Amino acid sequence: MSAHGSAVVLPSRSPLPSPPVRLLQRTILQWYRRHGRSLPWRGIRDPYRILLSEVMLQQTQVSRVLVKYPLFLKRFPTIAALARARRADVVRTWQGMGYNNRAVRLHALAQEVAARHKGRIPGTEEALTSLPGIGTYTARAILCSAFGMPVSFVDVNIRRLLSRVFQKMPDTGSMVPEPRAREIAEAALDRTHAYDWNQALMDIGATICTARNPLCTACPLARLCISAGSMGAPAPTKKKPERSLYGIPHRIYRGRIIEQLRLSGPRRALPLASLGPKVLPQFGPRHTGWLERLMKGLERDGLVRITSRRGIPVVRLA
Repeated sequence: MSAHGSAVVLPSRSPLPSPPVRLLQRTILQWYRRHGRSLPWRGIRDPYRILLSEVMLQQTQVSRVLVKYPLFLKRFPTIAALARARRADVVRTWQGMGYNNRAVRLHALAQEVAARHKGRIPGTEEALTSLPGIGTYTARAILCSAFGMPVSFVDVNIRRLLSRVFQKMPDTGSMVPEPRAREIAEAALDRTHAYDWNQALMDIGATICTARNPLCTACPLARLCISAGSMGAPAPTKKKPERSLYGIPHRIYRGRIIEQLRLSGPRRALPLASLGPKVLPQFGPRHTGWLERLMKGLERDGLVRITSRRGIPVVRLA
């Protein structure tokens, strides 16, 4: 037992050096009460609104979600309203968020909640992870935020922060493996203030203990963090090449197709041939097969529907 409390006991054959847990918890919670971000999905217990925020925040900046979140809720204020909606209307309302597959999964989730759970988002991890697009992190975030359960969860910000605090990271690009991060998160969790604790970890990770340029001198954990001030720059890594055409990734073209279908108006189908020049300025006959393959991929993902009108292929939002 240290003068400040017991150290975090980690379930490992070789425990990591760690700061005193009570001091760590007290420091983080005090910082959060003064500096925690004010966000519209915080301090509420509505499972649907919390679920929506978690789905929106996947691979999307908070600033963009802050704009889109109230607009989406105005259009679909409840999970029942979302379940009743046409998928095309959900995808259209998702405009500006990117990664349109998330809108499809969110709609499918709402319909499954309506069919299997009487319109109520379930309150167990097993039931939540059985729903489309819900993984362990999102399920546990919902359990903690909406149902008040004292559970830990690990997103990339929390993983990065806990890695640096509890184990000396050689560079800013390094993190402990995800299973290890989950062990640390569970061992360090303040079960009395679990919600504030988890939100605080995310805030510090997102605003101070950032991926590339951590602000160690401004961090409330600087004197407790094993890695503070000692991390170098990561070695350059090669990005996995994306499928592309003329140097533009296919995902960009997919987004352009969805945007054109959004602009076409509700329930209107566009001839496949007319979409080509709108998506690719240099579109010609040689690109027809390429465009058809993109469309087939979007159809498999549930985003578009390809039909025929007088023998001419037409496309609309699904």
